[in-house]
Amino acid sequence: MVPGITLSSRCRAGGAMPEKDDDAKKPASETVLDQRWKLQVFYLCFYGFMTQIRPGESFITPYLLGADKNFTQAEVTNVITPVMTYSYMAVLVPIFLLTDYLRYKPVLVLQSLSHISIWLLLVLGTSVLAMQLMEFFYSVTMAARIAYSSYIFSLVTPSRYQRMASYSRSAVLLGVFTSSVLGQLCVTLGGVSFLTLNYVSLGFVSFGLILTLFLDRPQRSLFFNRPEGAAPTELDKMAGGDGSGGTRGWREAVLCRMLREVGALAEQPQLQLWSLWWVFNSAGYYLMLYYVQILWNEIYPTTDNRRVYNGGVDAASTLLGAGASLAAGYVKIRWRLWSELVIGVVTAFQAGLLLLMNTTSNIWLCYAAYVLFRSSYQFLVPLAIFQIATSLSKELCALVFGVNTFFATVLKTIITIIVADKRGLGLSVHPQFYVYFGYFTLLAVVYLVAAICVGIQHSRHKQLAEPALPKEPCQLVTEVPAQEKSLKAGAM
Repeated sequence: MVPGITLSSRCRAGGAMPEKDDDAKKPASETVLDQRWKLQVFYLCFYGFMTQIRPGESFITPYLLGADKNFTQAEVTNVITPVMTYSYMAVLVPIFLLTDYLRYKPVLVLQSLSHISIWLLLVLGTSVLAMQLMEFFYSVTMAARIAYSSYIFSLVTPSRYQRMASYSRSAVLLGVFTSSVLGQLCVTLGGVSFLTLNYVSLGFVSFGLILTLFLDRPQRSLFFNRPEGAAPTELDKMAGGDGSGGTRGWREAVLCRMLREVGALAEQPQLQLWSLWWVFNSAGYYLMLYYVQILWNEIYPTTDNRRVYNGGVDAASTLLGAGASLAAGYVKIRWRLWSELVIGVVTAFQAGLLLLMNTTSNIWLCYAAYVLFRSSYQFLVPLAIFQIATSLSKELCALVFGVNTFFATVLKTIITIIVADKRGLGLSVHPQFYVYFGYFTLLAVVYLVAAICVGIQHSRHKQLAEPALPKEPCQLVTEVPAQEKSLKAGAM
């Protein structure tokens, strides 16, 4: 830690404490272990970067609607795309549990195999059923993202968690940005067809599978694989265990006890508020994300691939979203008082952007609204993570985020069945976006009303907390200067 290093260096400079450099006196085995985990973290970040290089991903929808596949817009909107939402809900919980039980690496291999399956089906598939299967594998890759974000925490000590999380997240964002820019340059400047771009993506994801095979499989994980002699965790305390790594606690259904503990913690206002934001707003965010490329194709149905700028828009939204996430870390306000207002204003802003995207006939204006929508969401994500995680242990925090994501997926599935699926209303893309606009408008109204209630309650508490005024305020006013004069005289 920096304070320790500073104190040690000062003591050595002053000669009061003749300590020697700790790094110079490290045992050889400890130095080797230190270098080993650093290499592992570097390799994992490189892996996270390379697995995001899929330049054809930004152009999947125009590829399906174009001459290569020639699917109708109704088929893509109401038959193919909804499968991803249903599949994601089906595989989310099993993959969440298998990630920890199998210690990350097998799930990362499954993710790489699913990526290969996606691009093989995109290249070779010709039927609606093949594209639905492609959406299923896409949902598997989305659910398996938890394996990468959790894997890095098994390599380092808890004191390095925050820094390592920033490294891994930065690697992923840089990979997404590079992939989007590469795809756009290939299409616009190189005149590369969407089919060729998908072959390139297939090559990159195949290389990602090779990288996955060289990852070390950790010996420990957060829930199921505790090392011998480890410090007791929240699970061990609930099970009455000592953290010895046995399975007795799990036989006593510790997960159910943790869920009850989460239910008790849900009474905390900030945890409740930001968890509800996570559920409702992320459901609407991802629904917009799934269907926005269809909207772009509706607004600007060009047959010239070089005039499709999906990759550039994804790159811009990724870059601005990363900047918004970084800026959120520097926001210092009284969140207990202003959380509802901040969420309400941002949600109202997003509702306006959705209306603009759906009503404009200018594709560039639609692009700009999309970039701002994604950036505003990414601005609130780190705030939600911080507000939820501050009062929870590591295990409970992981469980809360898992529960929130699951409920968001359930809500997203319900909306998809009603709005998008052909067995429901089967709406086309423009009416769908009106529904999403109404959804975000309703959320904004609820948040702003809650903000007004919090403000009124705070004002009442502030008034009650103020001491009662004296009966003779004039006498107090006249006495204060006299007291000040006497104090000055005493000072003289």
